[in-house]
Amino acid sequence: MSIIVLGTVALDTVKTPFGERKHMLGGSAVHFSMSARLFSKVNLVAIIGEDFPPRHIDFLHKKGVILTSLIKEKGKTFKWEGEYKGDLNAALTLNTELGVLSAFSPRVSREQRKIKYVFLANVDPDIQMDLLKLMHSPRVIGLDSMNYWINHKPKPLLRLLKKVDIYVANDQEARALSQENNLIKAAKKLRSFGPEMVLIKKGEHGVLFYCDKFIFSLPAYPTDKVIDPTGAGDTFAGGFMGYLARAKKINEKNIKNALAYGTVAASFNIEDFGLNRTSKLTLNELQTRLLKFKKSVIF
Repeated sequence: MSIIVLGTVALDTVKTPFGERKHMLGGSAVHFSMSARLFSKVNLVAIIGEDFPPRHIDFLHKKGVILTSLIKEKGKTFKWEGEYKGDLNAALTLNTELGVLSAFSPRVSREQRKIKYVFLANVDPDIQMDLLKLMHSPRVIGLDSMNYWINHKPKPLLRLLKKVDIYVANDQEARALSQENNLIKAAKKLRSFGPEMVLIKKGEHGVLFYCDKFIFSLPAYPTDKVIDPTGAGDTFAGGFMGYLARAKKINEKNIKNALAYGTVAASFNIEDFGLNRTSKLTLNELQTRLLKFKKSVIF
């Protein structure tokens, strides 16, 4: 089974109480791919500039990520700089350079248009819609977004929500878009916008899943090693979608397992800067930690 993911490929500069790293490989599509690759072939759709280091291309190839639709254009690669303080739950964005991302129009091959599992990772909702228009009868469409697009492009985002099956948001985003403070009410409101399934990420407090048939909540994996949370939400989404694609059938059992795999994948992501931990992650490691996680929760 294959997944196609649209999102950013970025050069991240991150500062936490544990140090600083400059121009690391990052971006929503890359973090998603590091966990999704453990379950499925991952086709990455994104854009980079002339300054993008060739070693990062080699790295993604070695990880099995299919880069047929990674476009290189004249200009600079998307760059993000952020800092985490205190409990590391939220990043303070210090600088963003859109570069070639500002004029990105996704292109995919004829074969890729037939892929049935589609994930629209965080990027401009107009760009997300552009990719969706290229796809032929996808089976499952997942969508992620962020407060910036909720505040600046709510109408395109709401149009997208009518066309997707799964909406993934953190608790702040869910409240902002739904205008509801209670997360259950927020999930119901987001469901009314179109998606059959709503996933609300709550950081160190886990995840809330909502659909018409059932509600399910999981805590985060218990850990005291938090070095860099950048990309944890995308890593979660990659584990969730990757497992669903491999399972092929969407039912309550598979959804709960997918949520657990995503949660555990995210717990690896936060243990080191950037992709240092998830790039080395194996399915066996993921499953071993999953067994420990299941013993700590009741399901």
